[in-house]
Amino acid sequence: MRNFQDHILTEQATISEALTRLNHIAPDSILFISNESKVLIRSLTDGDIRRGLIKGLNTDNSILDFAKENPRYLLKGDYNFQDIMELRNLGIMIVPVLNTEWQIVNVVNFRHFSSYLPIDVVIMAGGRGARLSPLTDSKPKPLLSVGDKPIIEHNIDRLRKYGVDDFWISVRYLGEQIEDYFSDGSSRGIQVKYIWEDEPLGTIGAISKVNNFVHDTVLVTNSDLLTDLDYEKFFVHFEEQEADLSIVSIPYQVNVPYAVLELENGQVQSFKEKPSYTYYSNGGIYLIKKKALELIPKNTFYNATDLMETMIRKGMKVVSYPLRGYWLDVGKPDDFKKANEDIEYLKD
Repeated sequence: MRNFQDHILTEQATISEALTRLNHIAPDSILFISNESKVLIRSLTDGDIRRGLIKGLNTDNSILDFAKENPRYLLKGDYNFQDIMELRNLGIMIVPVLNTEWQIVNVVNFRHFSSYLPIDVVIMAGGRGARLSPLTDSKPKPLLSVGDKPIIEHNIDRLRKYGVDDFWISVRYLGEQIEDYFSDGSSRGIQVKYIWEDEPLGTIGAISKVNNFVHDTVLVTNSDLLTDLDYEKFFVHFEEQEADLSIVSIPYQVNVPYAVLELENGQVQSFKEKPSYTYYSNGGIYLIKKKALELIPKNTFYNATDLMETMIRKGMKVVSYPLRGYWLDVGKPDDFKKANEDIEYLKD
């Protein structure tokens, strides 16, 4: 994946330098021109240079004479999914992302990303993974390799496909290894911060330590899952439902091998011959409104199910998102074996 810095050129650059850079990044040939403070000022394409030359400009002219004013952009932490849809509908495939000082902090290329979801992601990676001992005696479970890379990296790479670049990883057991592996994320074009648990805080309690999420929606996921979940569809469903919390649910079918009687006051009303029932279990992936996270008590052992119960009791909207694709919780040796068999057919 291309480094977004390849798309940035300063206003002091020459036309010759711009042409060389455009040739280098073809077919993604658009540059975003910044001033010396890294603030976006214009954009430049091959077509802009060609039209400028036709008008009588030459290579001695400033690149600002060729470049377009008022390029489209996204403002970090202040855009929504409708903005993404509008850009894609207009055929704008490459767009800069600016911080509050209007500096370019990223460039999103929809040729490589399926989306650019306005979410923070918290990956819960602090558990001991005792059921996978001895594999986890000297390595944290999230770093166990499935195929050619660790389980947690499969999750991060899939989320990157949807444009996520703000990650938090909750760590405890052998967490230094996870921190050493990902560092600050800059080499991968993302930002990674770490939430250290001094004591176990349950499946969601560590989030109480974060008070500076970038976006208004936070995705929380276990680190030891393999899934082909379409995160954009999950997010769109969450928005359409106007939910406070959405839970990825996994269908679980129970086949009863006998006729089931339906009774009322001990009297048989009807019966079903060998019925099948479908139940939905918690898949360990959640979308949550940032405001709802304030319900999590500080530095207290607290599970995601505790948060669900609290939100339901308060009348907040908690919905289910049934997953019809692949999902595997890599918790036991048999699961780990299956994960390594399945990964060949599962793309991030």
